[in-house]
Amino acid sequence: MRLFGMTIIVLCMFLTTQAFSKIVGDTVEYKANGTALKGYIAYDDSIKGKRPGILVVHEWWGLNDYAKKRADMLAGLGYTAMAVDMYGEGKNTKHAEDAKQFMTEVMSNMEVAQKRFTAAMDILKAQPTVDPDKIAAIGYCFGGGVVLYMASIGTDLDGVASFHGALGVAAKPEPGGVKAKILVFTGAADPLVPQEQVDIFKKQMDEANADYEVVVYPGAKHSFTNPEADEYGKINNMPLAYNKDADEKSWAQMQAFLKEIFNKGTN
Repeated sequence: MRLFGMTIIVLCMFLTTQAFSKIVGDTVEYKANGTALKGYIAYDDSIKGKRPGILVVHEWWGLNDYAKKRADMLAGLGYTAMAVDMYGEGKNTKHAEDAKQFMTEVMSNMEVAQKRFTAAMDILKAQPTVDPDKIAAIGYCFGGGVVLYMASIGTDLDGVASFHGALGVAAKPEPGGVKAKILVFTGAADPLVPQEQVDIFKKQMDEANADYEVVVYPGAKHSFTNPEADEYGKINNMPLAYNKDADEKSWAQMQAFLKEIFNKGTN
């Protein structure tokens, strides 16, 4: 009977802890240059006070559940994260033709991309749970290219991390013009980001005296962090594939990277 009572007490303590520690996710509406945007903000409401903010820029499919999931995961690590809407109205797709059209509309005028990214960054900085002096960004595929572009034009970010991102998007930075520390994860078997593109990116970063690192995963194809990559690849006849090892290793290294740039001991 005493053991049963202790079990009930422990269970109640566990449930109470769970009740006071949860990830809150909210849709946030904002505008950039007249375009209506719908982002997603996530944070752990059990943490008191301000914490660093992380922008999450989606793959070329648009702001879907995958980007929001990564924001939730960052919130679980103790950050406030905002999944950015780069296309407007939070639209997304599973079809490459639509994704290409959405992406082209943004990337054909990099000023548009810059304004949409900056609008999201302003929203994130204004959140009551965010320390506006500690902001970083991560991006996937198209989003990786976006965060690298923002870093290369000297955006005031502590750091950016690109996962299987397009490396040819980054503007050629001026020497000393890159403020953010840069971390790039790419796959050696990714035909969409060939070795030539990696080499050019490295050369540009070296010439700009940027603080950067490129991590290459043998055998990893494009979209290696997304568990739905194989499905997307089949639907669109594209060389996409999930790679569990590369996914887990890159996420772990990103966590260490964030701790380093923010000088904080988030678990």
